[in-house]
Amino acid sequence: MSTTEPHVDRIDWSKWKPTEYANLCFVIRDGQILLIRKKRGLGAGKMNGPGGRLEKGETAEQAAIRETQEEIGVTPTDLEAVGELFFVFLDGYKLHVAVFAAGGCEGELIETDEATPIWTDVGKIPYHDMWQDDAYWLPLLLRRKKFRGYFVFDGDKLLSHRLET
Repeated sequence: MSTTEPHVDRIDWSKWKPTEYANLCFVIRDGQILLIRKKRGLGAGKMNGPGGRLEKGETAEQAAIRETQEEIGVTPTDLEAVGELFFVFLDGYKLHVAVFAAGGCEGELIETDEATPIWTDVGKIPYHDMWQDDAYWLPLLLRRKKFRGYFVFDGDKLLSHRLET
């Protein structure tokens, strides 16, 4: 990494402002986690949790519920805010993500033009198909341990990170 590229420890996070606010919502029950394979947008082709950008006037929790309904047809229940993620991309994009764990969901899972839902055993999470940062904070989410993660990416390549619990 050249010295001109931002490093997570050289960013003044107290003055940092995101380009957009978003959320992720992971339903975890009976030893399984509900993941999606994204079909379009940021992270298309990768596995992740349902989620997306906040709409005007929406809280992160409201957006997490709406996005999960839109992407895979179910309504998450027993939501708990577990983490916050702060991303800087070398192209200038900056993203703040609120991360939720849900104890269950109601409704019928559906595949949409945005995502394919996949129940996965928590011991077999396909980190190799996910964003590189997920391996650092997803184990904390599974234990409902509060966290904040700071990440610098070049495209989908993780350059530096810091994780606080």
